[in-house]
Amino acid sequence: MKKKLFAILLSTILVFGMFSACGEAEETITSEPSESEVVEVESESEEEPSEVIPPNSYRSELTNEWIDNSLKEQRPVAVMVDNEKTALDHYGLTQADIVYEMMNSTANGEITRFMALVKDWENITRFGSIRSVRPTNFMIAPEYNAILIHDGGPFYIDPFLGNPWVDNLSGGFARIDNGKSREFTEYVTTGEIADRIEAANYDREYNEYYEGPHWKFADPTSPVDLSQAMDSQVCTYIDLPFPHNGSELEFDKESGKYLYYEYNMAHVDPENDNAQLCFTNVIIQCAEVNQFDENGYMQFNLINESGNGYYITNGQAIPITWEKTHDTMPTKFYDADGNEITLNTGKTYIALVSEKRWSELLIK
Repeated sequence: MKKKLFAILLSTILVFGMFSACGEAEETITSEPSESEVVEVESESEEEPSEVIPPNSYRSELTNEWIDNSLKEQRPVAVMVDNEKTALDHYGLTQADIVYEMMNSTANGEITRFMALVKDWENITRFGSIRSVRPTNFMIAPEYNAILIHDGGPFYIDPFLGNPWVDNLSGGFARIDNGKSREFTEYVTTGEIADRIEAANYDREYNEYYEGPHWKFADPTSPVDLSQAMDSQVCTYIDLPFPHNGSELEFDKESGKYLYYEYNMAHVDPENDNAQLCFTNVIIQCAEVNQFDENGYMQFNLINESGNGYYITNGQAIPITWEKTHDTMPTKFYDADGNEITLNTGKTYIALVSEKRWSELLIK
């Protein structure tokens, strides 16, 4: 308004000067011009440009990123990925929205296994290699109403297979000759998931066991800043107590993401231009372990349980607590004030760590 009034006054003064120079009668302006005399003058906008929303899209319930609207009701899949060094390289893992890593056995150096949640699974071209499942995964996948993809498992999973909220696809996926022994050659490939879901007569879309979106997300224009919390600490490096593969995460300030390493090397995805696996959010969850036998078969105790952990994003970490009461109920994570944590837009890594190893966790 000030810019407009200034322009009008300046114009009037110039006109007044012209008349004075020609010897005409002088007239002093004693009031603001009437509304009809106001000329609209374009002014510079001080507002930030608004976000460009891709057409036919919505914000993913797993990452808060814009994805195609046709995926809105589609259930994700949860793919079990072998994490033995012989199984490397992993294919397709950078396409996952959320990646869980957890001890798979108390034997073999407490080897871990990945469970990768993928919403847009029809874009999978090669994913894996895939391996067997454990009871813990049947407690977590239903939180997302996800269809669990694996190749078999110990008889300890049998009670879970009878739960009506469990849908799983076991074995029978593509075998790719990669020069390794057979257990490292099974991959999910193009079109297989859709065909298998149809053959199993599973719901492709969210069904009655879906309890709604799992996470709360911050507005991308105002991301979570954990440094404002009284109990926050700088976190640019995480050394997880996984002795077999030595998982590490390093914060890359330029991208604002945590880069994943294991076996003393960057974890890259040859199916996607050798991109390194990376995450915006990191959650570390401490839980008790129940070992079933001398062979190392085990599960994390998650149902009707609670515990401690950390939430890490953008170079900062805060201590959190968690609780879960049912297979289909999303695990809830809370800050020190009892507020449910809010994630930043992007992919999330969640590590389940045995309470016996918790003191070995290094965050700095």
